[in-house]
Amino acid sequence: MSALHVLFLAVLLAMSATGHAAALRADLRHVDSGRGFTKRELLRRMATRSRARVDSRWSPPPGRGANAHAVTAPLTRGTVGKEEFNSDYVIHFAIGTPQPQPVALALDTGSDLVWTQCDCDVCFDQPFPALNTSASDTLRGVSCYDPLCTRGRLKLSGCAAGDNLCLYVYSYADKSMTTGLIFEDTFTFKAPNGKVAAVPNLRFGCGMYNAGKFGPTESGVAGFARGPLSLPSLLKLPRFSHCFTAMVESRTSPMFLGTPDNLGAQATGPIQSTPFVRSPAGPFGTLYYISLKGITVGKTRLPFDASAFAVKDGVSGGTIIDSGSSITSFPRPVFRSLRKAFMSQVPLPVANVSATDPDTMLCFLTSPKKEAPAMPKLILHLEGADWDLPRENYVVDVEDFEDGTGGGPCVVINSADESSPTIIGNFQQQNTHIVYDLENNKLVFVPARCDKL
Repeated sequence: MSALHVLFLAVLLAMSATGHAAALRADLRHVDSGRGFTKRELLRRMATRSRARVDSRWSPPPGRGANAHAVTAPLTRGTVGKEEFNSDYVIHFAIGTPQPQPVALALDTGSDLVWTQCDCDVCFDQPFPALNTSASDTLRGVSCYDPLCTRGRLKLSGCAAGDNLCLYVYSYADKSMTTGLIFEDTFTFKAPNGKVAAVPNLRFGCGMYNAGKFGPTESGVAGFARGPLSLPSLLKLPRFSHCFTAMVESRTSPMFLGTPDNLGAQATGPIQSTPFVRSPAGPFGTLYYISLKGITVGKTRLPFDASAFAVKDGVSGGTIIDSGSSITSFPRPVFRSLRKAFMSQVPLPVANVSATDPDTMLCFLTSPKKEAPAMPKLILHLEGADWDLPRENYVVDVEDFEDGTGGGPCVVINSADESSPTIIGNFQQQNTHIVYDLENNKLVFVPARCDKL
């Protein structure tokens, strides 16, 4: 997990002139907001979660060597203390008829399966009873010979004894796992005004044996990657989007499952796009990779070309846009170069908390009586677009550091292993409407007043 949010679903079913659903709207809230954390504490929590996510997703397991990617699962869970086993977002809807039963699924753009606890043999605590499959009139089992069972990117699948239903096993990077049967039923999204949008015949995992680091606010996981069993694929979405409000504020953030009515609404800058690029082979093949060509810090273009950010040997590296990671991270050589560029252009001493280790987040020390100077601009040069990040998307002004020496601005970027991909995290995506345009295979983004959408 990383920058934690809770997704309180508030669905508004908009109908286009053709009668097709244009979009479902959902509201997200950062679960750290309103909890009394200082900026220093928020920064520490985000940095720790992001580092743990990268380490557990892309660091080879002990003894596995070069074959690690063949067995590494796509999601990390549980990072900063017991209470943080919740996911970044939790999406609420219901399954079954005639009385839809509630589910609360952790939203993750790095996994492909939608599943919830039901008919449990071994289950973790959740906020309401597990799904009762016998209570739904529309539920039916999926055959183990169905293509989604045999070729649906499940970690392991086969025929259940006696009935030929699709039995699955799905595991995550921290060794959390779910085992159960694949079923088909109606998903119902409900709005606060009472209107509903019911979508029949959607496939999901009925998790009967579930173990690992799952939190008490969730009943399962909603995969949002590009595999055939992810929620966007099940809903046949041409696109989905989100617009994160500032994380230091206690405001909800909108998410659209479908096509936003007007991408230019509340825009504060130009609409840009960059194509999704070919993903590496193996378990990361359904993640959202883009082409990063270079980075500029202030007046300095870092000495790395597109090859530094590209997929290497069809397996490692690359650049991923990830709503589940809090903070952007770069491979170690790139991070050190970026750190050096900031240090050469910011006329402030480096804070003690980051002075000795070249791989720690960079913080500067300011005098309490002086205003902090302007920070150098940070621009990500993408294929066909330049993402000029506003100061608040890569700098946090910390009131006081843990060593008691004072406070100052911190550059909110993490370092990662040399073979790790570049991850563009959600802190860098604040006040930017990010659209995953699956139909046209591109990422669209525009700076916006997210709290006004």
